[in-house]
Amino acid sequence: MAYNKVIDRSDAAALIPEEVSREIVQGVAETSACLRLFRRLPDMSRKQQRMPVLSALPSAYFVNGDTGLKQTTEQAWDNKYLTAEEIACIVPIPEAVLADADYDIWSEVRPRIVEAFGIVIDAAILFGTNKPASWPNSIYDAASAAGHLVALGTGTDIYDDILGENGVISLIEADGFRVTGHIAAATMKAKLRGLRDANGQPIFVRSMGEATRYELDGEPMEFPANGAFDASKALMISGDFSQAVYAIRQEITYKVLTEAVIQDNTGHIVYNLAQQDMVALRAVMRLAWQVPNPINRMQPTAASRYPFAVLTPGA
Repeated sequence: MAYNKVIDRSDAAALIPEEVSREIVQGVAETSACLRLFRRLPDMSRKQQRMPVLSALPSAYFVNGDTGLKQTTEQAWDNKYLTAEEIACIVPIPEAVLADADYDIWSEVRPRIVEAFGIVIDAAILFGTNKPASWPNSIYDAASAAGHLVALGTGTDIYDDILGENGVISLIEADGFRVTGHIAAATMKAKLRGLRDANGQPIFVRSMGEATRYELDGEPMEFPANGAFDASKALMISGDFSQAVYAIRQEITYKVLTEAVIQDNTGHIVYNLAQQDMVALRAVMRLAWQVPNPINRMQPTAASRYPFAVLTPGA
């Protein structure tokens, strides 16, 4: 963990006026692929929210003859919980650097903070990286527990691994869900470009509605460029993204600190903002996510049922 990061004069050199160039060239900050595809619930009013999930379905029976006894049945629900956890960062900067900059540094920092939050969210949700204990297992880990991993090369070709009878998509469909999207490593683009269906039509294409988006077999496909996707574990995660939900407890809020001290995890004061003529931008948000995974007729066994499956790199 880092407690001593600071934007110093060398970091902000590109923002301090020079005779040669005054233009900042900055890429578009990537935000969370998961939050783009997941279903958003109403904002939370407290830290934890209970979600009743169907866990048992009623059954019907034939009656034996005119006077046969009718059997009873039941329907049941379990509780799943969304627990909002906090994501935050603090960006300290000397006031002299702010004064000498020819640009609004905070307006340049904010998009990158949003990007950083997206990285943390995606890495935790998809692969469990630094995830809070209260959050559910990552999609990769839960898919693995349900037996929803397909190694590249299992079938006759990559088409078979994804769309074949024992492919990634078939595992999701067999559990009673419909694939609505995919998240993949950037290296999957090259692997998918040559894929054709039985009629010779490409199954991996650019979205007709938006040139920067892709579709696989008619469903949207995301290629996160924020570095959160772990290609050593997965090449692609497919699933019914309507079954993954998230809720915001607190949108990203910013506060400029001027009279605070910043400590490390040992209690040591790293920066004294007032004494060192510094300010700091603090960003905080709180959110929760969950996969309800309700029972359905096609797969009543909870341990084997999951609305996501993963194409792994294989050996």
